[in-house]
Formats: sequence, structure tokens, C-alpha cells
Amino acid sequence: MKSELIENRIIVWNIKDSRKLFSQGYYGKPIGIPKPKIDEIDAPLILDLIEGLYLLENKKITIRKSKQKITVEQLTDICRNEVHEFDKKYLVYKNFRDKGYIINPGIKFGCDFAVYEKGPGIDHAPFLIQVYTRNESISATGIVLAGRLATTVRKQFILAIPKGKNKVDFLALDWWKA
Repeated sequence: MKSELIENRIIVWNIKDSRKLFSQGYYGKPIGIPKPKIDEIDAPLILDLIEGLYLLENKKITIRKSKQKITVEQLTDICRNEVHEFDKKYLVYKNFRDKGYIINPGIKFGCDFAVYEKGPGIDHAPFLIQVYTRNESISATGIVLAGRLATTVRKQFILAIPKGKNKVDFLALDWWKA
């Protein structure tokens, strides 16, 4: 499937390809459709850089910019310039996607990712993910804020901590009344 890199977004212009890609794992967001259903997609698909790199690595899409083909290495460099803490976030994204989860940006929840088991519109995201490094500290207030938010929206808050080049450790926080 062909796509085009425009600034920090990747666009799949072909509607059939948009529908197919979305149906293969809820990749991207169709332009102008806030809660899309697969059969209702009649618009180009916008991918963010992280999912675009994942799809490029897995040979699901090709990407061009100004009629020049973008390689995995070139897109990785672009991602590192555009996405804060890209390498560790991409490792977590890839970890969940490779296990069959649907993973979307978690900005509306104040975290890095929202993770679905089946997909948006089918189920609610049961997990909110915040990516940390091993030497990064989190304050008690930060933990309480994350826990309160996750509890309010009925989700489990998970700290994802990349370990080496290919592994991720997870620390899930559950809240209960004493």
C-alpha cells in the first residue's frame, strides 16, 4: 500500500487501501471520521510516525516523500527528530503490536499509549501505558495522579520500562479500597 510522508504524518490516499489497512489492525485515523467503522471509511487514512514505521518495517506500506521512497532507516531518523524519547516508545509500541494488541496514542488520557485487546469501537482500552527508563524516577504524587486517572476511566495503569534492545518490563498498578 502506497503512502506519503507530509511533515510528521503519513497519509494513505487510496480509500480501498485505507479501509484495508484500518481493518488489519485499526491503524491510523480516517480524516474527518471521529469513531470509524471499517465499512464507513471513505476518506484517506492518517498514520502517526510510530505506527508508520511499524508498518514500513513489516512491509505493509511503502512511504514516499516528494516522489522519493523513504527507507526504514530514513524514517527512523525522522522519528528520532520528531518524537520525544522515540526509541523507548517505539520498543513498547512494537512489543504490544507484536502480541496482537491495538495500541493508540494516549494523549487524551495524559499518558503515552492506550491499549485495546480487540479495537476502538469494539471494546474500551483496558490499559493506559506510560513509558519510563530504568533510572527515571516517578514521584508518589505522580503515581497517585496516574492511578486516580486510570481508576476514573476504568483502566489499569501500567509502567512500561524498556530493558535492553528488545525487552520491556511492565509494572501494573491496581487500586483497591481498604
